[in-house]
Amino acid sequence: MKKLIALCAIMALLAYSPVAMAQAIPDKDTTEIAETSPVGKAFADTAAANVVDDAELADADGGAAAPAESAGFHKQLKTKFIEGSAGFMSLVALALVLGLAFCIERIIYLTLSEINAKRFMEDVGSRVEAGDIDGAKGLCRATRGPVASICYQGLVRIGESIDNIERSVVSYGSVQAANLEKGCSWITLFISMAPSLGFLGTVIGMVMAFDQIRLAGDINTTVVAAGMKVALITTIFGIIVALILQIFYNYILSKIEHITSQMEESSITLLDTIMRYKLTCNGHDGQK
Repeated sequence: MKKLIALCAIMALLAYSPVAMAQAIPDKDTTEIAETSPVGKAFADTAAANVVDDAELADADGGAAAPAESAGFHKQLKTKFIEGSAGFMSLVALALVLGLAFCIERIIYLTLSEINAKRFMEDVGSRVEAGDIDGAKGLCRATRGPVASICYQGLVRIGESIDNIERSVVSYGSVQAANLEKGCSWITLFISMAPSLGFLGTVIGMVMAFDQIRLAGDINTTVVAAGMKVALITTIFGIIVALILQIFYNYILSKIEHITSQMEESSITLLDTIMRYKLTCNGHDGQK
């Protein structure tokens, strides 16, 4: 499931990036700026994209305000995406899409792993106390999640000593806890990468601004503003992506803590149930 979600996310991003980059192609009127240096071409691209977007907004229904409002958030987001340099913004968007893919996969896995642990342990305990060990095992096999898996491992070794059963339950619980946290390291990686990519765009935007100042031989507020705009937009988007992924990551951690707590409580309840069962069996044997 993880590979499928990640593949779909990458395909969606790759399908969107060429459109955004194609919209960043400058008009012929801006080629004079690009003739000075390759760095100047980046500012020409941004200026051309702004001119095209302004023209579209002005021509829509005679320049009325209602169509501009209907364009809404999506058009503004696309415009800022282009203004922030499609190359760097695509990297930030890639970090968002991949990070969300891992988050969605973990949320689905953890949601499917959750059960009503108290009711489940009551059913298992009643069957064990009644001597229906096979029925308790069948219930564990038919129930999804790590709690049922841990109980099954304990019931399989019910004929052994209580110490061996406890070691088995603890060891298998560690394996199940590791499965719950699988993939979380990738989410933290994208949380760290997103603002770093934004800061990289900031540094490169500043370098572009100073390079244009050097070529112009004078401090031009228009040139400096263009470089600063690219720098600030990439930084803003990088921080926003990190915040979004951090919210999902904290939600995932809360679900992992909840399931881990269920596993610990269920393992203690299982050991107590097995202990009572053994004492009952030993008492019957002693009476015989």
